[in-house]
Amino acid sequence: MDWVLIAAVDLPLVELAAALASGELPLDRYLDRLERRFAERERDVLAFMPEDDRFARLRRQAAALIERHPQPETRPPLFGVPFGVKDVFHAEGFPTTAGSRLPPAELRGDEAAAVRRLKRAGGLVLGKTVSTEFAYFAPGPTRNPHNPAHTPGGSSSGSAAAVAAGLCPLALGTQTIGSVNRPAAFCGVVGFKPTYGRIPRDGVIPLAPSLDHVGFFTAAAGDAALAAGCLLDGWHPDSGRRPPVLGLPEGPYLDCASDLARRHLRAACARLEAAGLRLLRVAALADFDAVRSRHQRLLAGEAARVHAAWYRRHRQLYHPKTAALIEEGQAVGDGELARLRRGRLELRRQLEDLMEEHGVDLWLTPAAPGPAPRGLSSTGDPVMNLPFTHAGMPAVTLPAGDDGTGLPLGLQLAGRSGSDEALLAWANGLEEMLA
Repeated sequence: MDWVLIAAVDLPLVELAAALASGELPLDRYLDRLERRFAERERDVLAFMPEDDRFARLRRQAAALIERHPQPETRPPLFGVPFGVKDVFHAEGFPTTAGSRLPPAELRGDEAAAVRRLKRAGGLVLGKTVSTEFAYFAPGPTRNPHNPAHTPGGSSSGSAAAVAAGLCPLALGTQTIGSVNRPAAFCGVVGFKPTYGRIPRDGVIPLAPSLDHVGFFTAAAGDAALAAGCLLDGWHPDSGRRPPVLGLPEGPYLDCASDLARRHLRAACARLEAAGLRLLRVAALADFDAVRSRHQRLLAGEAARVHAAWYRRHRQLYHPKTAALIEEGQAVGDGELARLRRGRLELRRQLEDLMEEHGVDLWLTPAAPGPAPRGLSSTGDPVMNLPFTHAGMPAVTLPAGDDGTGLPLGLQLAGRSGSDEALLAWANGLEEMLA
């Protein structure tokens, strides 16, 4: 038991969950160690929204959890596992600010389905994690755990940083452009954005409902599969399959990555090919500039409708970046909005038709244009995540080394719509090859 206690806060989610459920790692002892880690790291990373007496609350909830599940053999899969909740999700007992200055009373709502599912699985809410304002681009205070002078990415800034800093093994996020996959790359963790709609968005303050995805962060791909089993509708574990055929979508989309990111991708491809995997270079997304424009227009049009009443009452409280988005969207008519929504399905068909034509199982790309930019005024460019978000296809970021200065780099795998189980099974097999 000693090694478990010593390494408790650094255990992967799969091992931690098993140790807590079995009692090999007593929950109270684990929370003691987690509180020490929190005291050591959180003041520098600033991943969480402030909360008085956080660990006193957690100990009360842990005691109630043990009382409900006294027998190890009947404990749920995430028994006692602490998780972070991005501050656009409603969670019972916590105010929701969505990273904004609006009165929390304006933003109240029922607890998010994703939060309820993790709690039913035995998880404990460690706290709300920092979000950019309304999950768009106005950043919060969170810093990159690998170098505090650099952004952690966004909009799920606090969730990515919390997992990277060892403050929790699991954290919820959302993605409307690249708000899970990009910060995962910048922070050196796994970020999973499932097929559109496979995790319900109930209880989450929307940004653009046709584009919003609920996702999450873990330290490893195997951990992501455990969390997915608790969160995704209709989850059926994939126990293993042949190695995937990987496709590189060459053209204007891939050209958006920096020279460093493209060199890193080529080096990863060489390792994968040496390991016996088949990689195909496929011309794709020739109209990527138009895809980007459509995505931005759809995002703005829907955001303007989501925020119409709040914006009328509280215009002065919005950050200029969010205000500009809403005002851009006010010019998008209902007819144009309907056409833009249809374009999401057209892009999905195009990408999946190419996969079928060439026998590609997964697209392989950089997860961000490069490492985390220096400074905290920007969360970085989500361009590498945009097409798969627009198309509603599942995508996972895997840590894949660093830039030579200690800043992480990530690679992104994207699969067919509905293939989440296969994607995570393949990601688990590829993780060590890409690290």
